[in-house]
Amino acid sequence: MARLTTFSKLLITVLILLLIVFGVNYLTDGQLLAGVLGNGTEQTDDSYDRIDSDGDPIRVGVVTWGGYAGGQYFNEGFKPSAESRFRKEYGIDVEFVLNDDVPASLNAFKNGDIDVHWYTIDAMPTIMPELADFNPVVLWQSDWSRGGDAIVVKRGINSVADLKGKTVAVAELTPSHSFLLWLLEAGGLTVDDINIQGVPSAIDAAAAFKSGNVDAAVVWSPDDELSVRAVTGAKVLESTRSASNIIADVFFAKRDYVEANRDRLEKLYEGWMRGAAEINASEANKQRAARIIGPEMSLTEDDAVAMIDNVRLTTHGDNVNFFGQNPDFRGVTGGQLYRKMEQEYRNLGLIDGRVPDFRQASYGALVINANDDLTGSENAAEPSATFDRVDEAEGDNLEAIATKRVSINFPTGVATLDDRAKEIIDDEFVQIAKAFGNARIRIEGNTDNTGSAATNQTLSKSRAQAVADYFSSEYNMDPNRFIIIGNGPSNPIANNSSESGRALNRRTDFELVRQ
Repeated sequence: MARLTTFSKLLITVLILLLIVFGVNYLTDGQLLAGVLGNGTEQTDDSYDRIDSDGDPIRVGVVTWGGYAGGQYFNEGFKPSAESRFRKEYGIDVEFVLNDDVPASLNAFKNGDIDVHWYTIDAMPTIMPELADFNPVVLWQSDWSRGGDAIVVKRGINSVADLKGKTVAVAELTPSHSFLLWLLEAGGLTVDDINIQGVPSAIDAAAAFKSGNVDAAVVWSPDDELSVRAVTGAKVLESTRSASNIIADVFFAKRDYVEANRDRLEKLYEGWMRGAAEINASEANKQRAARIIGPEMSLTEDDAVAMIDNVRLTTHGDNVNFFGQNPDFRGVTGGQLYRKMEQEYRNLGLIDGRVPDFRQASYGALVINANDDLTGSENAAEPSATFDRVDEAEGDNLEAIATKRVSINFPTGVATLDDRAKEIIDDEFVQIAKAFGNARIRIEGNTDNTGSAATNQTLSKSRAQAVADYFSSEYNMDPNRFIIIGNGPSNPIANNSSESGRALNRRTDFELVRQ
């Protein structure tokens, strides 16, 4: 047998090595040689480097809304990139998928094309039956609407009471619908007192109003301003700037996905909260956030800033409160909104199917586990609203947006609340007072005509003050928020000649007033 020369041995060795290299390159879809040789082109957003990333990106479904700026700012945009702080500081990739067609976006969630999806907690109960097979759980709150939702009205409509018999356009089973239901309740009305014209979206509601087909419409910013400009004499009756704790955006995911990706989602939550805190703390950061998200949403920087200004970007402290993890918190929690609106929509016959309790539908572990990492004042919860004091004369002249009359019975000649009176206040108005957290409240005490007018006037004011004191002591509301008026027998709503009429006149009026 002939011996191989040294050159032949070397050639065979090289060939074997090349076969090994190309074989491994084939098995890795060309990544081996691409990493060694490069491909002669710049990396694009669609072919980003995953070397420092922990798996596939977390795909987050969003709409055009300023409330998600915390995460988008921290991600340095909507696409995964080497500049993302999620990548740099946590080793995860995040991708925001923008789709303003909500049903289509929810279908993408069902199909697995979106991992984490937005919704508002008030409307979550309406989609839970259709998502039952996916066992969705709420992970965190991203914002409160603070001006982004509004009801616009034609000339002559100055209060909720003026909506009676009028036609109102609203996108049913959406945050707009929830806002309308809350406003009607605050004004002592129900859906049976108005004519609802259901439309597909808030944009369609605005179009119906501009065309003159309806008397009022529930719209999203910037359609509130555009609608007022388009209809002579129109105005904003109320918005979530004062109805501050009704519309809360949350993010949810399939429970199986959460359990398989808990570590990555904890990192997503922590970075998102850090981003929100930074924007809240600095006007320069807000401007930077606007420059990041504006182009993604086809908005100018000014419009993007205005959009962020229409929300409260919630911090970690806000989430602790929202998920009921702060026993001292007396404000609005996610569970309260979820349960109330489930009942409201079910009573209207708009929910068909099982809606899990909030404890089953929420996953508070992300918030709990972040407690040690998100400390400091920048991560603290939003403080309770404070108000400048107004004198009685000025407060009496403020225009009432909504009036709800409640019968609170006091013993004769007494201005002290008993347990039954407190229960009535809790049931009839506390939720409204908390939901309209930035609105000033006028409390008017009224009596029948039994006894002298002067005595009744003094007694009625003392009773109204007792109600305000209860709000302050039990629910930590600013005493300056309340305007106390004693009408005595001077403002009857029924005839004092009968006992039933006198009973109606012995009442307390709760009014949300325009600042």
